[in-house]
Amino acid sequence: MKILLVTDAWAPQTNGVVTTYTHVIESLTAGGHDVVTIEPRQFPTAPLPGYAEIRIAATPWRVGAMIDETRADAIHIATEGPLGLAARRHLVRRGIAFTTALHTKFPEYVNVRLGLPLAVGYRFMGWFHDAAARTLVTTPSHKEELEAWGLENLRVWGRGVDTRRFRPGGRPRHRGHRLLYVGRVAVEKNIEDFLELAVDAHKVIVGDGPHRDAYQRRYPEVEWAGYRFGEQLVSSYADADVFVFPSRTDTFGLVMLEAMACGTPVAAFPVTGPRDVVIEGVNGALDEDLGQAVHRALQVPRESCRAFALANDWEVVAQRFVSGLARISPPWP
Repeated sequence: MKILLVTDAWAPQTNGVVTTYTHVIESLTAGGHDVVTIEPRQFPTAPLPGYAEIRIAATPWRVGAMIDETRADAIHIATEGPLGLAARRHLVRRGIAFTTALHTKFPEYVNVRLGLPLAVGYRFMGWFHDAAARTLVTTPSHKEELEAWGLENLRVWGRGVDTRRFRPGGRPRHRGHRLLYVGRVAVEKNIEDFLELAVDAHKVIVGDGPHRDAYQRRYPEVEWAGYRFGEQLVSSYADADVFVFPSRTDTFGLVMLEAMACGTPVAAFPVTGPRDVVIEGVNGALDEDLGQAVHRALQVPRESCRAFALANDWEVVAQRFVSGLARISPPWP
């Protein structure tokens, strides 16, 4: 099948959306599917306000012609940015079926950063996604939350991890415990709850973002590692005693599975995302007191975390993706 993916998030960006579709495309291609992408690098770009490292398409009006040229069997819109909006407009006008996906709690992000009421954000989300034949969502709890806001035609998709790449390693001896965070350094990630933890442990932040400079000045005792990739990133996960996931706005958190694949248990709040991934005593701990979650996660066997990750391979996620697509009936309109 020829599948067209329209996305505003793509390399060189580093985030869960890019990671998800990169692995899904690899699995689909290996399975004989032809995947075509429309993404920002095919256009002149401008920096996203507040996120200079993220560039978005500045001339999205070419999207309609590009879609028509692909003659795809199925079309999927990954994001609600300029490219996604242009694709949605063209497909609705042409009466062509398509699917979408919800990866993040966009209304919550905008609420934290700009103060926009959640109801306004979810009205936009409902308008955008209700035009789709189906909207793929990350977890059952995320689906329930979206349905409570009035969104319809939702299907749980899930997320996976590359267990060949992310694996346990030889752990060096450290004085005391090491707590790790991997991800964007931004206010909506609630990183301060991790930075403020009164625990006897060395804290490591892997990643970058708009609030790094401010946090680094306020918390100089923390190790600010910046971006890490490849074996450096794998070693960061494997060396940690606990992976701390302080976000209350993520819908999943791929980094949790990556940590588990390296044998590292997760400590998080009992909110959407962690609730569907973290099993108490099996691969981590959940608690409204993040310090208590860290304390209990330290008791979790590392081999148990690895076993959980092995049951969540990307190939399964890719198969769910294909089954959720809306095939365009021939002849192409």
